[in-house]
Amino acid sequence: MSVLQSIFLGIVQGITEFLPVSSSGHLAILENIFHIDTDGGMLFDIMLHVGTLAAVFVVYHKDIWRMIVETFKMIGDLFANLHIYMLNRIHKTSLKYRRVVHNNYRKFVMLVLVSTIPTGLIGIIGKGLVSAAGQTLLIPGICLLMTGVLLLIADTTREGHKLPRQVTYKNGLLIGAAQGLATLPGLSRSGTTIAVCLLLGMDRRFAVKYSFILSIPAVLGAALLEVKDVIAEPVKASQIGVYAIGMVFAAVVGYICIKTMLIVVKNKKFKYFSYYCFIVGAVAIAGHFLL
Repeated sequence: MSVLQSIFLGIVQGITEFLPVSSSGHLAILENIFHIDTDGGMLFDIMLHVGTLAAVFVVYHKDIWRMIVETFKMIGDLFANLHIYMLNRIHKTSLKYRRVVHNNYRKFVMLVLVSTIPTGLIGIIGKGLVSAAGQTLLIPGICLLMTGVLLLIADTTREGHKLPRQVTYKNGLLIGAAQGLATLPGLSRSGTTIAVCLLLGMDRRFAVKYSFILSIPAVLGAALLEVKDVIAEPVKASQIGVYAIGMVFAAVVGYICIKTMLIVVKNKKFKYFSYYCFIVGAVAIAGHFLL
């Protein structure tokens, strides 16, 4: 892989991972219409995702740190409640239990955990289907049209005000299922999850935050599943530096795109991305029948 190819794929990853235009859909189009090889190997793929994850951590570092702290505090409260339970059983007392989920950050942690369950299940069950769908232009084209419709709907939703404490775990399951379905090429992960969050009445800034932080366990889980393949895949030492350049570009472009998404959602400008998805989706469907 050349440095220019690494930079190009890093930029594509950074843009399409966070802007609601579907990274997998664009990769399918690049491969099937323009015959551009987008497969840089397992290690390169993981490094690109590490780059985009770095962008999420930079933008939301305060929230993520607070969530980590509150997670450990919740674990401490669970052990404290277990101790209280034992005391009540042994000494016949009626000591009060600690309330484990009592603030927005703790509820957010729980929501991310709940959402990750259907995402993981759908990802594992549908892995073969997703791989097959990427071999054709028809499915990505149809899914891009669906993404366009979702974005238009998201723009027309009324202003929501729900923060973590007002969001139910049922809502969390729906958002996680939406993220799982968005593994289909052409369905934008960010566009789908943000649209579902807005339809459920969430605050617009929180909807973006939920979508991007929810991507962390999904990407890390997928990377862990690929580790064994990376170990078995021979990589030249000279390529590591080339891969790292792509990773840096993915991180920088990803950071810019996250900031852009915050403005887009706040000002209800999804329609422009919707029009783009309609055009690219139509091109993909036409390419399926004409090429």
